Amino acid sequence: IGRCWSDGDRASQRPRERWSRFATPPAIFSGPMSTMTLPLDLSRVPPVDAVGVEERAAALAKRSIKKDAKRAGIRLALSMIDLTTLEGKDSEGKVWQMCQKALHPSPEDPSVPPVAAVCVYPNLVPIAKEALAGSPVKIASVATGFPSGQVPLSMKVAETRKAVELGADEIDMVIDRGAFLSGEYTKVFDEIVAVKEACGPAHLKVILETGELLTYDNVRKASLLAMQAGGDFIKTSTGKIVPAATPPVVLVMLEAIRDFYLETGRKIGMKPAGGMRQSKQALHMLVLVKETLGDAWLTPDLFRLGASVLTNDLLMQLAKEASGRYQSEDYFSKD
Repeated sequence: IGRCWSDGDRASQRPRERWSRFATPPAIFSGPMSTMTLPLDLSRVPPVDAVGVEERAAALAKRSIKKDAKRAGIRLALSMIDLTTLEGKDSEGKVWQMCQKALHPSPEDPSVPPVAAVCVYPNLVPIAKEALAGSPVKIASVATGFPSGQVPLSMKVAETRKAVELGADEIDMVIDRGAFLSGEYTKVFDEIVAVKEACGPAHLKVILETGELLTYDNVRKASLLAMQAGGDFIKTSTGKIVPAATPPVVLVMLEAIRDFYLETGRKIGMKPAGGMRQSKQALHMLVLVKETLGDAWLTPDLFRLGASVLTNDLLMQLAKEASGRYQSEDYFSKD
């Protein structure tokens, strides 16, 4: 994307620095990898240096990205979007229209790539499947009692299986934050394992709802737990709770992904969601990924942006970079 994206100090490119710059090396894996038990001793996860992570996130936000690197970054961000509608008033027509935008974000510029996925409620998956047939755009569905997660496990599993049966390629599940905050880690772990099994061939994104986890320490613990339980992605938020995808929280989760990868060799994806409305926020997220995990994670297979309003701002910025002037919002379809 351009040399200006890098400060030459990516910890992911220095094997000697195995663990997070904001935590000391813990011995948290008390047994072999397993999807049946919890070999992760969360009591041994070291605390996060809150001042360090906030200063690091703020410093990376000041990175200047211009010209070709900016255009490339905007196009990359567009290719990582999970175009989403999760409202009670969602209709078949709205989902169909959103899918057309997912396929052709900028009809006037065919060089703009399609987005990575659309995300809808389970009962609207068949409409999305029909609209996106033959395209590379994935279909994601929320499940497990979204957004609260306060339903019995049997219902979470049944809803997940039904969404996959209807055609979902990806499942966005929510963890039981009440159980997690009460220290019932094994319950949360077992639920993720059960939902992952119910996903079958579909990928699983585990939503932590970081705005309700209260501390960076909890965000780190929940991230490690979700990855150990089999999540393919960890995701910040449902978009229903504020704060959501703040840069320090995203950085804590990216550090957890890096540490987990160095410990296990498994690459886990990341999805910030909620609160992102401007292109500069999306570019900041890409800088965080590059500086923490390296170029290997700068792909829709391992990084997504859960935002719909953001899409129009990215398109406006791309048009501005091409023409030198901003277009009115009226030139872009509303999601």
